[in-house]
Amino acid sequence: MDDLAAFQSLNQTVLWAAFAVAAAFGFIAQRTHFCTMGAISDIVNMGDWTRMRMWGMAVGVAAIGFYALGWLGLIDTGKSLYTGSRVIWLSALVGGALFGFGMVLASGCGSKTLVRIGAGSLKSLVVFLVMGLAAFMTLRGIVGVARNATVDQVSFEIPAGAAVPAWLAAGFGVNMATAGLACALLLGGALIVWALWSRDFRGGFDNLLAGLGIGLTIVAMWWVSGHLGFVPEHPETLEPVYVGSNSGRMESLTFTAPMAFVLDWLIFFSDTTKVLTFGVVTVVGVVVGSLACALIEHSFRWEGFRDTQDTALHLVGAVCMGVGGVTALGCTVGQGLSGLSTLSLTSAIAVAGIMAGAVLGFRFQMWLLERAG
Repeated sequence: MDDLAAFQSLNQTVLWAAFAVAAAFGFIAQRTHFCTMGAISDIVNMGDWTRMRMWGMAVGVAAIGFYALGWLGLIDTGKSLYTGSRVIWLSALVGGALFGFGMVLASGCGSKTLVRIGAGSLKSLVVFLVMGLAAFMTLRGIVGVARNATVDQVSFEIPAGAAVPAWLAAGFGVNMATAGLACALLLGGALIVWALWSRDFRGGFDNLLAGLGIGLTIVAMWWVSGHLGFVPEHPETLEPVYVGSNSGRMESLTFTAPMAFVLDWLIFFSDTTKVLTFGVVTVVGVVVGSLACALIEHSFRWEGFRDTQDTALHLVGAVCMGVGGVTALGCTVGQGLSGLSTLSLTSAIAVAGIMAGAVLGFRFQMWLLERAG
């Protein structure tokens, strides 16, 4: 009984810690205007790489932090969702492209949607509800059946695992912890150097706060889930468990499936089997963090849809993100930051799909403008 009480206490500690880290993410994202869709838009429309450098630096910091935790023995880097041996490349590519296209129509990805809700956007609240419903349908509903029968059937196996360091360790007989840290320092370090190479970038406090701060929130979440929340022996099942995890594995920030989990928890609240999890509290945490920043900066503003077309585009975009994010096993944060921090091949494929889908989305918007003109 004492062991069970201690386990339940740890569960609460893990969830509060996850909430705090997610709130920090939301605060920083609101403060610095960190946005993957915005970064791509800046490049396509203005040739400005500043926000993409933020994103690249965040990935670099997250990768070094993730494998540093592994090298220190604080987490098992092979126990994440992104480092398994099966590479569902078609799901990652198609789902990523669908998500990227949708985030352009919906004025931002899942994380940006949550940040905007905190800043007063009612249309982002609608996007959240529709995106969560579409994600739920893709996880367990009619779209999920179609997903399992089609794109998820196309894959290949990499016995060593999908992460680049695992290939090095298997091919050269190098210790996995050492291989991971070496790869992270090389690849992640290159991204950080690329970001800081620009004088304009390194001269802006918000740029550095976004790159370093967002990257560290990903690392902190890996520590919370993979170290603080790891129990070698569950008091009832006697099996290893990651406390509060939806996937049963070590997790970091991701937002598409968690939006579905939030709706599930709210709708079936009276069902005692529906308990708070990592995903649910992180969604709430981002909104709270963004709200706090907006109130402090006096930037909180109510926002609604402009017209019928604006409403329709956001609804379609929300559906595309919900379906695409679950199909690709993550969003711009789930695959783009958390996934890439593990140096996963699947994540790289998903991010390529997201980028391609976003470019297609921008072209579609330009076509609409030209048609209207």
